[in-house]
Amino acid sequence: MSTAAMPRPTLWGGEIATIEKKPELLQMEGISAETINNHWKLYEAYVGKWKAIEEQLKGTDLASANQIYSDWRALKTDWTFAVGGVKNHQLYFSNLGGDGSAPTGKLGQYIDAEWGSYDAWKADLKATGMAGRGWAWLAYDWETGRLANYLGDAQNTYPVWSATPLVALDVYEHAYWADFGTDRAGYIDAFLANLDWGWIEQHAEATGILNGAWYDQR
Repeated sequence: MSTAAMPRPTLWGGEIATIEKKPELLQMEGISAETINNHWKLYEAYVGKWKAIEEQLKGTDLASANQIYSDWRALKTDWTFAVGGVKNHQLYFSNLGGDGSAPTGKLGQYIDAEWGSYDAWKADLKATGMAGRGWAWLAYDWETGRLANYLGDAQNTYPVWSATPLVALDVYEHAYWADFGTDRAGYIDAFLANLDWGWIEQHAEATGILNGAWYDQR
């Protein structure tokens, strides 16, 4: 299991920049370096689009805003898509580069408590990814104190408030077509086999998820 350090935050205070590309991303089984490099370019494009739209918003007439059509509506909608594209891809690339072995720390205990086993969680996430049109996430709901797998059909359709994503599975075709064609199930298996649970558990710890979840109070 990889224990690579977490990437330095890149969004704090509005400093929008790409994370560092881990070398392990280009050495994975099943997901090729070519696919990762092309996918990374898309992520970089979202970073650029986020910045560009913020600049455009500064010069847009607020008084013209309406729900049928307006520049403000169009830009605000595209802005949420770009922001989602950045955040989803940052988590996606940070998740990968490990050996896919089951988490052994506290987060692994939470997964076992919620789903019964790591294999059962994987089956649930895989089904969620097969059913989705854009993304599937493992996330922690701060109001329930529990983990869940969520489905989202676009960059800007994250399903619930007050939840912190821990694992992001990209199921848009660009994430797997070159390596797997229409075999999305095979791609999801490869994604799961390359998860970096060392990084994911560090992420969960840094956000405070491992302190006082519902599972600890049963």
